[in-house]
Amino acid sequence: MDIILKGKYIIKCKIETVTGLHIGEGNNSLEIGGIDNAVVKDAEGKPYIPGSSLKGKMRALMEFAEGKVRDNLLVVTVRKNDKPEICIHMCKEKDCPVCGLFGRNHGKHVTKKNLIENPQAEGEDFSDAVIPTRLIARDAKLIESSIPPEIRENLDLEWTEVKFENNIDRITSKANPRQSERVPAGAQFSAEFVINRYEIDSKDDNDYYLKKFLKAMKLLEDDYLGGQGSRGNGKVRFVDIEIFYKDSSDYEKESGKLKPIATAKSLDELKLS
Repeated sequence: MDIILKGKYIIKCKIETVTGLHIGEGNNSLEIGGIDNAVVKDAEGKPYIPGSSLKGKMRALMEFAEGKVRDNLLVVTVRKNDKPEICIHMCKEKDCPVCGLFGRNHGKHVTKKNLIENPQAEGEDFSDAVIPTRLIARDAKLIESSIPPEIRENLDLEWTEVKFENNIDRITSKANPRQSERVPAGAQFSAEFVINRYEIDSKDDNDYYLKKFLKAMKLLEDDYLGGQGSRGNGKVRFVDIEIFYKDSSDYEKESGKLKPIATAKSLDELKLS
């Protein structure tokens, strides 16, 4: 396989929370007086959106939207007692919008269908189909000014609020309260995505994967990011969008300010030239 890097699409935008946002830090320990369910924070103690959360959520949405969630198209990434526990889509199709944009893993993988039929199945080697992942999703840092002082004074913590929920027994009405930390509605994060444009075996990507990525962004706006999305959290939108293109030859030039090839206040207004 011959691969040439033709250039890079760089998408800069803000991610604005429409409702409270909870992306858990993954720490199951509980401190006395602490929050049951804290959000992920950076080294400065400010909430941020991990690139892995953005990439993972958009990949999952695209798998459904592109018709890839079928037992014979899902590979098992985690198994328990020889049964599939976590599955994602991965295939050898050259123009697959999911694998081409979000990436494939090396080595052998067994499909969910084959593992159910034969727990000892070795799986198929995907090494020949692996190419560098096109999409890079940066961590999105909090824009501090998006949470002004008049809102911060009403927050439970320095940058976040605490949402109380109850799990109530249907017969006795006994309550099991819990607290979840979340970023308040209206907060903005500075985001950046990069999509590599390749020429593979003389076939140029052009803007095929850029358009697929914009589709993934739109899907995310009508879904949710982070946890507890079916209970009110995680609605986000992309605003102040700028798309730049840097040809591979631009990296040989002296630094110069690039002009965006497209700008828009929202995804609905965005048009590619």
